[in-house]
Amino acid sequence: MQGPAILFSEMTPPALEEASFNHWYDEEHIPLRMAVPGFRSAQRYRSLQDASYLAVYEMDSLETLNTPAYQQVKGQPSALSRHMLGSVSGFTRYLCDTIWQATAPHANAQSLDAAVLYPVFFKVPEAHEDDFNAWYEQDHVPLLFENTDWLMCRRFRIRDGEPGAWTHLALHYLAHESALDSPERERARATPWRTRLSKEAWFKAHYLLFKRQGARQTATPCAATPV
Repeated sequence: MQGPAILFSEMTPPALEEASFNHWYDEEHIPLRMAVPGFRSAQRYRSLQDASYLAVYEMDSLETLNTPAYQQVKGQPSALSRHMLGSVSGFTRYLCDTIWQATAPHANAQSLDAAVLYPVFFKVPEAHEDDFNAWYEQDHVPLLFENTDWLMCRRFRIRDGEPGAWTHLALHYLAHESALDSPERERARATPWRTRLSKEAWFKAHYLLFKRQGARQTATPCAATPV
């Protein structure tokens, strides 16, 4: 179900069409993509901050989005798809490759389907990338994992996307959003390493918070990439 590449996509439907939007997304938009070779699974989320929705698509690679099969699905939308895509706002689309992943010692195999997703975006200058990556993986995440509701962290390099010019994305999988107010997170944000980085002008994160929406959809058998 999990892949080395993801498509991270947000949309906000019109308030009066929210139910129709969700039905279309669950019954048409995702299933069409799950039939494309290279897609592994998709999980939807509802924002805990505003009226937006998020879908995270797991893929074999970003090249999946350049295949004729995907281009056909994208280029020949139904009338309903054209209507829905034309009515949404707050659209984002980020194409990402995995650079690192860690699971907390207390977590289980279902961490990918945790109840809460906490995405964090950064724009990191190339000259600071090694230091930033080392801080996140060696200092920051181990302290977050001291909280039993902090289950998993996946880190990505953003290869392309809009609207923000972000370079790095971390997806934190939480059992409950209360982990964000925990003393463990407070300690993780107060280390000497983070304090040093926080003085850099570029060290400004973009934080989002979502609750899982519905069950994960997986690729149809005919879409599985041959091994």
